[in-house]
Amino acid sequence: MESVYIHIPFCRSICSYCDFCKMLYNGSFVTQYLNALLKEIKDRYDGEEIKTLYIGGGTPSSLSIKDLKYLFEIVRQFNLTKLEEFTFECNLNDLNEELLQFLFDNGVNRLSIGIESFNEDKLKFMERFHSYQEACNIFKIIRNIGFTNVNVDLIYGIPGETLKDLKKDLELILKLNPDHISTYSLIVEDNTKIGIQGVVPISEELDASMYEEICDLLDVKKYEHYEVSNFALKGKKSKHNLKYWNNEEYYGFGLGASGYTNGVRYENTRSLTEYVKGNVRKNEEILSVEDKMYNELMLGFRKMEGINLKEFFIKYGVNMQEVFDLHEVLKNEELIVDGEYIYVNPEYIYVMNEILIKIL
Repeated sequence: MESVYIHIPFCRSICSYCDFCKMLYNGSFVTQYLNALLKEIKDRYDGEEIKTLYIGGGTPSSLSIKDLKYLFEIVRQFNLTKLEEFTFECNLNDLNEELLQFLFDNGVNRLSIGIESFNEDKLKFMERFHSYQEACNIFKIIRNIGFTNVNVDLIYGIPGETLKDLKKDLELILKLNPDHISTYSLIVEDNTKIGIQGVVPISEELDASMYEEICDLLDVKKYEHYEVSNFALKGKKSKHNLKYWNNEEYYGFGLGASGYTNGVRYENTRSLTEYVKGNVRKNEEILSVEDKMYNELMLGFRKMEGINLKEFFIKYGVNMQEVFDLHEVLKNEELIVDGEYIYVNPEYIYVMNEILIKIL
């Protein structure tokens, strides 16, 4: 394992659409949680050299400087001598010069900022509170401090949103000159505020048009579309997330975190009470070779370059075509073979799941 994900479940406010493991910030819970996190790491981590580290949530930036000092003491449990990428997720409202300088001084070299939108109606729907001017001010501080790798999240497909609204959001985000942009179509999950309210998603036709608009505009601006939902300037692809899409093993620590170690995929409890007691694991699944190959397809075809056929053979000792019936999807040019790679035809990337169903 060369990668570590750490989950911080605390948030200053709860977004209407969020289905992640989260809770409102409560200072009395934080120390208990970090104590339990330290114990989990000491119990599970085997001392490997870590190349990518990702602290997500929740909202890690909701923690106080005092809490963060403790968190970064915990982080130093890892062997970070070969660390290449250290990502820290942030909410725009939490950011200020003191916090950003602290992160920079403690080795964070990549920020991921959940902006989601600058449209007032969309922000109200999502129950998020910030402005474009605030973002501009924060980005000046970010660059002045020395951060050279910043991701911005965009959510689209909000009920009532138009293509014009989306284009305006994209134009404003691009004015910030982020190095990486992650885009997500709104999903209405059952156990969220909008799910309980019965919010109806936008039509598939409009969703597809919005996705196409994003791809076209970011291509013009020289952002490489390297994964279904992710776009990066040259040299700024997320090394950590590529570990997931390459079906590589990684540690997941913290409440509700998932991981993949020693051939076992696991998920931690989402109960703070159980986690603090030390009852960390919710479930574990020992993967068969067949499971691993299935995951290879489901994750690998998310990348625009697709799957390296030679590497697949090295991993599993068989050719992909011997395991999966690819005749129909290759004949229909839904999948394309180019040299050592097999990938989803860009014309069909929006319906990738339907292609996977045919194969699997």
